[in-house]
Amino acid sequence: MNYRKLGQSDLTVSPLCFGGNVFGWTADQKTSFELLDSFVDKGFNFIDTADVYSRWVPGNAGGESETIIGNWLKDGRKRHSVVLATKVGSAMDHSQVKNLSHDYIMKSVDDSLRRLQTDYIDLYQSHYDDLNTPVEETLEAYAKLIQQGKVRAIGASNFSPARLVEALEAAGKGLPRYESLQPLYNLVERKQYEEELEEVVQQYNIGVISYYSLASGFLSGKYRCEDDLAQSPRGESVKKYMNDKGKAVLSALDEVAERHQASVAQVSLAWLMARPNITSPIVSATVKKQLDDIVKAAALELSPQDIALLNDASAWR
Repeated sequence: MNYRKLGQSDLTVSPLCFGGNVFGWTADQKTSFELLDSFVDKGFNFIDTADVYSRWVPGNAGGESETIIGNWLKDGRKRHSVVLATKVGSAMDHSQVKNLSHDYIMKSVDDSLRRLQTDYIDLYQSHYDDLNTPVEETLEAYAKLIQQGKVRAIGASNFSPARLVEALEAAGKGLPRYESLQPLYNLVERKQYEEELEEVVQQYNIGVISYYSLASGFLSGKYRCEDDLAQSPRGESVKKYMNDKGKAVLSALDEVAERHQASVAQVSLAWLMARPNITSPIVSATVKKQLDDIVKAAALELSPQDIALLNDASAWR
């Protein structure tokens, strides 16, 4: 396994990260355990979740994903085999207020640790920016958590370039810096990251954990026409990709996949892993067969010609 250093932290992670948003939503606890066991048994070690997962499901209150992961970690033997990432700052009730204040973080981390049944979080991430809280206040809270041994490193998610730079510039003098960024990035949604965030990531040498790596499943190739949308609860969210550009990207993926005797999903992820500064794309699966397919992307090496073809098909400039 080709493990990668996350930013300037001492965290070393696998080239794919399992996204825990499906736990407690489209994967029940038994299935989640099977998926996690299979992922780790294959040598992968990076698991990402958030305190708010999966509050959007009717009857859920948030914390379901962390609880399932905590139950999986319960025996203690698996904890040292994984790099565990979670997030704070999303609204855990119907107020829809994002909160990265000192007091909120200090309370939320203990809630997450209890659900995860562990005494430390490897990567604690600001899920969404809180414009009402100075970046220094947020970083001061994280500094305390690192000093207390509850957190090893911190990251940011869904930050604007300006606020990310502000936080990075505020780091130092006892304040930790964000070692990772979690942005939306994939073959059909390149513009925002590449135009606004990529330069910041390169300048400050922070790791990137891209989410929606398969564009809600569109880049797996299973959605070819609108009739296919009914295959999944996430089907409607890929409708926006069913245009000329989306078709061109799928056509390029088909060509590369045939050349390598690989799946479209594997090629999509291999392209991401080959991108500069992308540390570990987030992937999710709800059945083992699906997971077995996508993790093969870590061993797929695309040629410069393959990458050029995919770049041209997905170009936004």
